[in-house]
Amino acid sequence: MIRRLTPEDARDADRVVQAVLGSRHQVRREEVVDVLACPGLGMFAGGSLIGLVTHRVQDADAEIVALGVVEGYRGQGCASSLVAAAVAEFAQARVERVCVVTTNDNLSALATYQRQGFRLVELRRGAVDRARSLKPSIPLIGEHGIAMHDELVLQRLLREPVVALG
Repeated sequence: MIRRLTPEDARDADRVVQAVLGSRHQVRREEVVDVLACPGLGMFAGGSLIGLVTHRVQDADAEIVALGVVEGYRGQGCASSLVAAAVAEFAQARVERVCVVTTNDNLSALATYQRQGFRLVELRRGAVDRARSLKPSIPLIGEHGIAMHDELVLQRLLREPVVALG
């Protein structure tokens, strides 16, 4: 079940973010963002929060600021379902563009977003290296043993028809 996160979900949301992202404070576009200060949706199984997506909306633009699914539920389409649910809400709110920023090592996120119709629109070369001045705990090596250096920006235009693949 996917539903909006409420203040009562705050402790569980923090647990999920800590487990998946390591911290509620994430750096993107050289800005520190408290991902749990943003509204979002949660996925629940057996009454427990197992994943979430948080976002910011300004005028016709939305940004997904966090997406995470706890270990044991990954690879089952949970992240794709959360993204699809968020995009559906954005479309109802007349958002025209949705973007997301991820790192060059995050191959699973790249696959998830591209299957949901997002396209690469920008490479921010060295952005992760610069982000370490704001958040020194960002590791040098990320998923799959890939050195983390760059941010990748993906975007989906909601006015275009999209064939979702997963």
